[in-house]
Amino acid sequence: MKSMNTMSPASASVEATEYPDVPTGETTPAAPAPAAAAAAESPRALLKQLQQQFPAFRDCLPLAIGIDKQVLARLPGLNRKVMRAALGIHTGSMRYLRAMEKATVRFDLDGNPGAEVTDVHRQHAKELLQQRFKKEADRKKAERAAAAEEEASRKRQEKLEQLASKFARR
Repeated sequence: MKSMNTMSPASASVEATEYPDVPTGETTPAAPAPAAAAAAESPRALLKQLQQQFPAFRDCLPLAIGIDKQVLARLPGLNRKVMRAALGIHTGSMRYLRAMEKATVRFDLDGNPGAEVTDVHRQHAKELLQQRFKKEADRKKAERAAAAEEEASRKRQEKLEQLASKFARR
């Protein structure tokens, strides 16, 4: 079996020179980070912070095109990957898609109206919702079918046991 150690020997020596008191492979406690950086550790934590700070996120309003640039301007120390993941979670939520399906206007971070929501974007939100509803309906249908099959199997087994016990007595 291959070793799961992803650290190269060169990086181990660099780490050893940077932190001579810490054995290689161990991590040192991170310095306290500012609030924006602390929330940036996970997309969900960042999303929660965005919902607390900005009305457009809190009220689940359709976001302006390029909202990521506005967020980065307001929170400069933000990790772009984490921010994009948080935006993906937000814009993929059922609540946001329902809002987009009926929306006519997009909003900036402060909740001020901006550009119009195009028919293409409304249609895309509607299609995503339909796909989700169909997927959920298919999942429930499969669950019901599996439960019915399990019940039928249980009844067959019970019937076989009854027959076996009936003929075993003779």
